[in-house]
Amino acid sequence: METATAKEKDMVLEDKIENLIAIGAATAANCIPCFEHLYEKAINSGITIAQIKRASDIAELVKKGAHIALINSVNELIGIEETQNLPCEQTAINSCGC
Repeated sequence: METATAKEKDMVLEDKIENLIAIGAATAANCIPCFEHLYEKAINSGITIAQIKRASDIAELVKKGAHIALINSVNELIGIEETQNLPCEQTAINSCGC
């Protein structure tokens, strides 16, 4: 049987951080049921609205960057020279560098 101390050693991140990561992942995945569940869990655990919003905003930037990088790659492959700037101010075609 695992002791409480052994379980604590296995936990690399605090629950708050894990919850904020999950909120970001739910946002990036467009999963409304997951976001709603995680939002309630976050509020009940003391995470602030501002922290939830920041996690969601970061996920949105990463998702937007990935989409723009995809569009730039498609354009490059089909011979269109037009590229869009990435939200993280990088200009790479295949990676936003986030």
